[in-house]
Amino acid sequence: MTIKHYLKSSILLLICFQTNIALSQNFNNYSQSVKGEDITIDMIAVKGGSFTMGANASDTNRKADEKPAHNVSVDDFWMGKYEITWEQYDAFVYAQFDDSQFQDPAKLKALGIDAVSGATPPYVDMSFNMGKGSSPAVNMTQYAALMYCKWLTSKTGVFYRLPTEAEWEYVCKKGNTDKNNNLNAIGWYEGNSKEKYEKTGTKQANDLGIHDLLGNVSEWVLDQYSTSYYQKSPKNNPWNKPTKLYPRVLRGGSWKDTADKLCCTSRQTSNPKLKRRDPQIPKSDWWHTDAPFVGFRVVRPKAQPTKEEIKAYWLEAIADF
Repeated sequence: MTIKHYLKSSILLLICFQTNIALSQNFNNYSQSVKGEDITIDMIAVKGGSFTMGANASDTNRKADEKPAHNVSVDDFWMGKYEITWEQYDAFVYAQFDDSQFQDPAKLKALGIDAVSGATPPYVDMSFNMGKGSSPAVNMTQYAALMYCKWLTSKTGVFYRLPTEAEWEYVCKKGNTDKNNNLNAIGWYEGNSKEKYEKTGTKQANDLGIHDLLGNVSEWVLDQYSTSYYQKSPKNNPWNKPTKLYPRVLRGGSWKDTADKLCCTSRQTSNPKLKRRDPQIPKSDWWHTDAPFVGFRVVRPKAQPTKEEIKAYWLEAIADF
Protein backbone atom coordinates (compact mmCIF):
# COMPACT_ATOMS: atom_id res chain seq x y z
CA MET A 1 0.00 0.00 0.00
CA THR A 2 1.41 3.44 -0.92
CA ILE A 3 1.61 6.26 1.61
CA LYS A 4 -1.07 8.09 -0.37
CA HIS A 5 -3.44 5.11 -0.18
CA TYR A 6 -2.60 4.59 3.48
CA LEU A 7 -3.38 8.21 4.34
CA LYS A 8 -6.59 8.09 2.31
CA SER A 9 -7.72 4.91 4.09
CA SER A 10 -6.82 6.38 7.47
CA ILE A 11 -8.82 9.53 6.76
CA LEU A 12 -11.83 7.47 5.67
CA LEU A 13 -11.61 5.35 8.81
CA LEU A 14 -11.36 8.49 10.96
CA ILE A 15 -14.41 10.01 9.24
CA CYS A 16 -16.39 6.80 9.76
CA PHE A 17 -15.28 6.64 13.39
CA GLN A 18 -16.26 10.25 14.03
CA THR A 19 -19.58 9.72 12.25
CA ASN A 20 -20.36 6.68 14.39
CA ILE A 21 -19.48 8.64 17.53
CA ALA A 22 -21.79 11.45 16.43
CA LEU A 23 -24.59 8.98 15.75
CA SER A 24 -24.09 7.37 19.15
CA GLN A 25 -24.06 10.75 20.85
CA ASN A 26 -27.29 11.69 19.07
CA PHE A 27 -29.04 8.50 20.14
CA ASN A 28 -30.62 10.05 23.19
CA ASN A 29 -34.07 10.69 24.53
CA TYR A 30 -35.71 13.71 22.90
CA SER A 31 -38.97 15.59 22.55
CA GLN A 32 -40.44 15.79 19.04
CA SER A 33 -42.09 19.07 18.14
CA VAL A 34 -44.67 19.08 15.34
CA LYS A 35 -44.74 21.80 12.69
CA GLY A 36 -47.69 24.14 13.13
CA GLU A 37 -49.02 22.32 16.21
CA ASP A 38 -48.82 23.07 19.90
CA ILE A 39 -47.87 19.51 20.82
CA THR A 40 -44.69 17.56 21.51
CA ILE A 41 -44.10 13.80 21.72
CA ASP A 42 -41.48 12.50 24.16
CA MET A 43 -39.32 9.71 22.74
CA ILE A 44 -37.11 7.24 24.64
CA ALA A 45 -33.94 5.82 23.03
CA VAL A 46 -33.95 2.02 23.14
CA LYS A 47 -30.69 0.23 22.37
CA GLY A 48 -31.47 -2.87 20.31
CA GLY A 49 -30.30 -6.37 21.05
CA SER A 50 -31.29 -10.01 21.30
CA PHE A 51 -33.87 -11.43 23.68
CA THR A 52 -36.15 -14.38 24.24
CA MET A 53 -39.58 -13.57 22.84
CA GLY A 54 -42.62 -15.43 24.11
CA ALA A 55 -43.31 -17.47 27.24
CA ASN A 56 -41.48 -20.54 28.45
CA ALA A 57 -43.09 -23.88 27.65
CA SER A 58 -43.10 -24.71 31.37
CA ASP A 59 -45.14 -21.62 32.26
CA THR A 60 -48.63 -23.06 32.60
CA ASN A 61 -50.07 -19.62 33.39
CA ARG A 62 -49.42 -18.40 29.85
CA LYS A 63 -51.48 -19.19 26.75
CA ALA A 64 -50.43 -21.39 23.84
CA ASP A 65 -50.24 -18.42 21.43
CA GLU A 66 -47.45 -16.93 23.57
CA LYS A 67 -45.26 -19.96 22.86
CA PRO A 68 -42.76 -21.26 21.95
CA ALA A 69 -40.13 -19.00 23.42
CA HIS A 70 -37.67 -18.09 20.67
CA ASN A 71 -34.62 -15.88 20.29
CA VAL A 72 -34.90 -12.76 18.14
CA SER A 73 -33.04 -9.47 17.79
CA VAL A 74 -34.18 -5.92 17.06
CA ASP A 75 -32.28 -2.84 15.91
CA ASP A 76 -32.00 0.46 17.80
CA PHE A 77 -35.13 2.60 17.89
CA TRP A 78 -36.95 5.24 19.86
CA MET A 79 -40.32 4.55 21.47
CA GLY A 80 -42.92 6.99 22.75
CA LYS A 81 -42.59 7.60 26.48
CA TYR A 82 -46.38 7.71 26.70
CA GLU A 83 -49.34 6.42 24.74
CA ILE A 84 -50.54 8.96 22.18
CA THR A 85 -52.92 11.30 23.95
CA TRP A 86 -56.15 12.91 22.78
CA GLU A 87 -54.38 16.26 22.59
CA GLN A 88 -51.81 14.76 20.21
CA TYR A 89 -54.31 12.70 18.24
CA ASP A 90 -56.90 15.44 17.79
CA ALA A 91 -54.21 17.60 16.17
CA PHE A 92 -54.37 15.04 13.35
CA VAL A 93 -58.12 14.38 13.37
CA TYR A 94 -59.02 18.05 13.06
CA ALA A 95 -56.02 19.13 10.95
CA GLN A 96 -56.32 21.51 8.03
CA PHE A 97 -54.56 19.66 5.23
CA ASP A 98 -53.10 22.57 3.26
CA ASP A 99 -49.61 22.11 1.86
CA SER A 100 -48.06 24.71 4.14
CA GLN A 101 -48.64 22.41 7.11
CA PHE A 102 -46.17 19.80 5.85
CA GLN A 103 -42.55 19.48 4.85
CA ASP A 104 -41.78 20.85 1.38
CA PRO A 105 -42.70 18.58 -1.58
CA ALA A 106 -39.11 17.46 -2.13
CA LYS A 107 -38.81 16.27 1.46
CA LEU A 108 -42.16 14.50 1.27
CA LYS A 109 -41.05 12.71 -1.88
CA ALA A 110 -37.86 11.64 -0.11
CA LEU A 111 -40.02 10.19 2.65
CA GLY A 112 -42.02 8.12 0.17
CA ILE A 113 -45.16 10.19 0.79
CA ASP A 114 -47.33 11.25 -2.14
CA ALA A 115 -50.36 12.30 -0.10
CA VAL A 116 -51.66 12.35 3.47
CA SER A 117 -55.25 11.41 4.23
CA GLY A 118 -57.18 13.08 7.03
CA ALA A 119 -59.36 11.13 9.45
CA THR A 120 -63.11 11.44 9.23
CA PRO A 121 -64.26 13.37 12.31
CA PRO A 122 -66.08 11.16 14.83
CA TYR A 123 -69.85 11.55 14.98
CA VAL A 124 -69.92 11.01 18.77
CA ASP A 125 -67.43 11.73 21.56
CA MET A 126 -65.04 8.79 21.14
CA SER A 127 -63.62 9.34 24.62
CA PHE A 128 -66.99 8.25 26.01
CA ASN A 129 -66.60 10.98 28.65
CA MET A 130 -63.57 9.27 30.20
CA GLY A 131 -61.37 12.30 29.64
CA LYS A 132 -59.40 13.95 26.84
CA GLY A 133 -56.31 16.20 26.96
CA SER A 134 -53.44 14.08 28.32
CA SER A 135 -55.57 10.93 28.52
CA PRO A 136 -54.80 8.22 25.96
CA ALA A 137 -56.65 8.49 22.65
CA VAL A 138 -58.86 5.44 22.01
CA ASN A 139 -61.34 3.90 19.60
CA MET A 140 -59.20 4.41 16.50
CA THR A 141 -58.69 1.57 14.03
CA GLN A 142 -55.22 0.29 13.29
CA TYR A 143 -55.55 2.05 9.92
CA ALA A 144 -56.14 5.35 11.70
CA ALA A 145 -53.12 4.77 13.94
CA LEU A 146 -51.01 4.05 10.84
CA MET A 147 -52.28 7.23 9.17
CA TYR A 148 -51.40 9.22 12.28
CA CYS A 149 -47.84 7.92 11.90
CA LYS A 150 -47.84 8.95 8.23
CA TRP A 151 -49.12 12.42 9.16
CA LEU A 152 -46.46 12.72 11.89
CA THR A 153 -43.78 11.67 9.40
CA SER A 154 -44.94 14.29 6.90
CA LYS A 155 -44.96 17.00 9.59
CA THR A 156 -41.55 16.24 11.08
CA GLY A 157 -39.48 14.89 8.20
CA VAL A 158 -38.48 11.76 10.11
CA PHE A 159 -40.06 8.32 9.80
CA TYR A 160 -42.52 7.30 12.51
CA ARG A 161 -44.54 4.09 12.64
CA LEU A 162 -46.16 1.62 15.00
CA PRO A 163 -43.90 -0.85 16.80
CA THR A 164 -43.67 -4.46 15.74
CA GLU A 165 -44.67 -7.14 18.23
CA ALA A 166 -41.00 -7.95 18.72
CA GLU A 167 -40.03 -4.32 19.43
CA TRP A 168 -42.92 -3.89 21.85
CA GLU A 169 -42.09 -7.07 23.78
CA TYR A 170 -38.37 -6.23 23.76
CA VAL A 171 -39.07 -2.89 25.45
CA CYS A 172 -41.43 -4.54 27.91
CA LYS A 173 -38.86 -7.16 28.92
CA LYS A 174 -35.75 -4.96 28.72
CA GLY A 175 -37.50 -2.45 30.95
CA ASN A 176 -38.43 -5.18 33.48
CA THR A 177 -41.98 -3.91 33.18
CA ASP A 178 -43.75 -6.93 34.66
CA LYS A 179 -41.05 -7.76 37.22
CA ASN A 180 -42.68 -5.36 39.66
CA ASN A 181 -44.78 -7.47 42.04
CA ASN A 182 -46.96 -4.45 42.81
CA LEU A 183 -49.12 -4.30 39.68
CA ASN A 184 -51.06 -1.36 41.11
CA ALA A 185 -47.86 0.70 40.97
CA ILE A 186 -47.27 0.28 37.22
CA GLY A 187 -50.63 -0.10 35.49
CA TRP A 188 -54.34 0.60 35.33
CA TYR A 189 -56.36 -2.60 35.01
CA GLU A 190 -59.62 -4.14 36.18
CA GLY A 191 -58.50 -4.21 39.78
CA ASN A 192 -57.85 -0.47 40.18
CA SER A 193 -59.21 1.45 37.17
CA LYS A 194 -62.79 2.22 38.24
CA GLU A 195 -63.89 1.12 34.75
CA LYS A 196 -62.09 3.86 32.82
CA TYR A 197 -58.66 4.85 31.50
CA GLU A 198 -56.56 7.47 33.29
CA LYS A 199 -54.17 10.22 32.21
CA THR A 200 -50.92 8.95 30.77
CA GLY A 201 -47.86 8.80 33.02
CA THR A 202 -49.66 8.60 36.35
CA LYS A 203 -48.15 5.18 37.12
CA GLN A 204 -44.47 4.29 37.57
CA ALA A 205 -42.34 4.06 34.43
CA ASN A 206 -40.44 0.88 33.62
CA ASP A 207 -36.64 0.77 33.86
CA LEU A 208 -36.32 2.43 30.43
CA GLY A 209 -38.51 5.36 31.48
CA ILE A 210 -41.60 4.28 29.51
CA HIS A 211 -45.03 4.61 31.13
CA ASP A 212 -48.26 2.62 30.79
CA LEU A 213 -46.77 -0.13 28.65
CA LEU A 214 -48.95 -2.51 30.64
CA GLY A 215 -52.50 -1.42 31.31
CA ASN A 216 -54.40 1.82 30.71
CA VAL A 217 -55.06 1.03 27.02
CA SER A 218 -54.08 -1.91 24.82
CA GLU A 219 -51.74 -0.80 22.05
CA TRP A 220 -51.78 -1.44 18.32
CA VAL A 221 -48.66 -3.05 16.86
CA LEU A 222 -47.88 -3.70 13.19
CA ASP A 223 -48.34 -7.45 13.06
CA GLN A 224 -50.96 -9.76 11.67
CA TYR A 225 -52.01 -12.16 14.43
CA SER A 226 -51.07 -15.79 13.92
CA THR A 227 -50.89 -18.65 16.39
CA SER A 228 -48.11 -20.29 14.36
CA TYR A 229 -45.89 -17.30 13.52
CA TYR A 230 -43.59 -17.84 16.52
CA GLN A 231 -42.68 -21.26 15.11
CA LYS A 232 -41.34 -19.75 11.87
CA SER A 233 -40.43 -16.21 12.94
CA PRO A 234 -37.21 -14.80 11.45
CA LYS A 235 -34.51 -14.02 13.98
CA ASN A 236 -33.81 -10.43 12.95
CA ASN A 237 -36.47 -7.71 13.25
CA PRO A 238 -39.45 -10.05 12.81
CA TRP A 239 -42.68 -8.56 11.48
CA ASN A 240 -45.64 -10.70 10.49
CA LYS A 241 -46.78 -8.50 7.61
CA PRO A 242 -50.56 -8.16 7.24
CA THR A 243 -52.43 -10.04 4.53
CA LYS A 244 -55.97 -9.52 5.81
CA LEU A 245 -57.89 -7.09 7.97
CA TYR A 246 -58.55 -9.41 10.90
CA PRO A 247 -57.08 -10.26 13.28
CA ARG A 248 -54.30 -7.77 14.01
CA VAL A 249 -52.32 -7.72 17.26
CA LEU A 250 -52.78 -5.57 20.35
CA ARG A 251 -50.35 -5.59 23.25
CA GLY A 252 -50.19 -4.61 26.91
CA GLY A 253 -53.72 -5.08 28.24
CA SER A 254 -56.01 -2.27 29.32
CA TRP A 255 -58.05 -0.70 32.09
CA LYS A 256 -60.78 -3.31 31.59
CA ASP A 257 -58.51 -6.39 31.62
CA THR A 258 -57.71 -8.82 34.40
CA ALA A 259 -54.21 -8.89 35.86
CA ASP A 260 -53.08 -11.86 33.74
CA LYS A 261 -53.40 -9.74 30.57
CA LEU A 262 -50.89 -7.22 31.93
CA CYS A 263 -47.88 -9.30 30.92
CA CYS A 264 -45.05 -8.74 28.44
CA THR A 265 -45.96 -11.86 26.46
CA SER A 266 -49.76 -11.50 26.44
CA ARG A 267 -51.32 -11.05 22.99
CA GLN A 268 -54.76 -9.65 22.22
CA THR A 269 -56.45 -9.44 18.84
CA SER A 270 -58.77 -7.21 16.85
CA ASN A 271 -62.09 -8.43 15.48
CA PRO A 272 -65.16 -7.01 13.67
CA LYS A 273 -67.07 -6.70 16.97
CA LEU A 274 -65.06 -3.57 17.71
CA LYS A 275 -67.32 -1.85 15.13
CA ARG A 276 -70.60 -3.54 16.01
CA ARG A 277 -72.43 -0.33 17.02
CA ASP A 278 -71.21 1.67 14.03
CA PRO A 279 -74.42 2.71 12.19
CA GLN A 280 -72.59 3.72 9.01
CA ILE A 281 -72.75 1.66 5.82
CA PRO A 282 -70.01 0.81 5.07
CA LYS A 283 -68.56 0.96 8.56
CA SER A 284 -65.83 3.50 9.21
CA ASP A 285 -62.20 2.75 8.28
CA TRP A 286 -61.10 5.22 10.93
CA TRP A 287 -63.11 4.59 14.08
CA HIS A 288 -64.21 1.73 16.29
CA THR A 289 -67.36 2.34 18.28
CA ASP A 290 -66.60 -0.39 20.79
CA ALA A 291 -62.90 -0.05 21.58
CA PRO A 292 -62.53 2.50 24.39
CA PHE A 293 -59.68 0.30 25.63
CA VAL A 294 -57.58 0.46 22.42
CA GLY A 295 -54.88 3.06 21.73
CA PHE A 296 -51.28 3.19 20.48
CA ARG A 297 -47.81 4.67 20.81
CA VAL A 298 -45.23 5.43 18.12
CA VAL A 299 -41.67 4.36 17.40
CA ARG A 300 -38.91 5.75 15.23
CA PRO A 301 -36.09 3.50 13.93
CA LYS A 302 -32.63 4.90 14.60
CA ALA A 303 -31.62 4.22 11.00
CA GLN A 304 -33.91 6.27 8.76
CA PRO A 305 -35.20 3.92 6.00
CA THR A 306 -34.71 4.76 2.35
CA LYS A 307 -37.48 6.31 0.27
CA GLU A 308 -38.18 2.91 -1.31
CA GLU A 309 -38.32 1.17 2.07
CA ILE A 310 -40.72 3.77 3.45
CA LYS A 311 -43.02 3.50 0.42
CA ALA A 312 -43.00 -0.29 0.74
CA TYR A 313 -43.80 0.03 4.43
CA TRP A 314 -46.95 2.07 3.82
CA LEU A 315 -48.16 -0.43 1.23
CA GLU A 316 -47.45 -3.48 3.39
CA ALA A 317 -48.70 -2.08 6.70
CA ILE A 318 -52.00 -0.93 5.23
CA ALA A 319 -52.69 -4.19 3.34
CA ASP A 320 -56.37 -5.06 2.97
CA PHE A 321 -57.78 -1.76 4.26
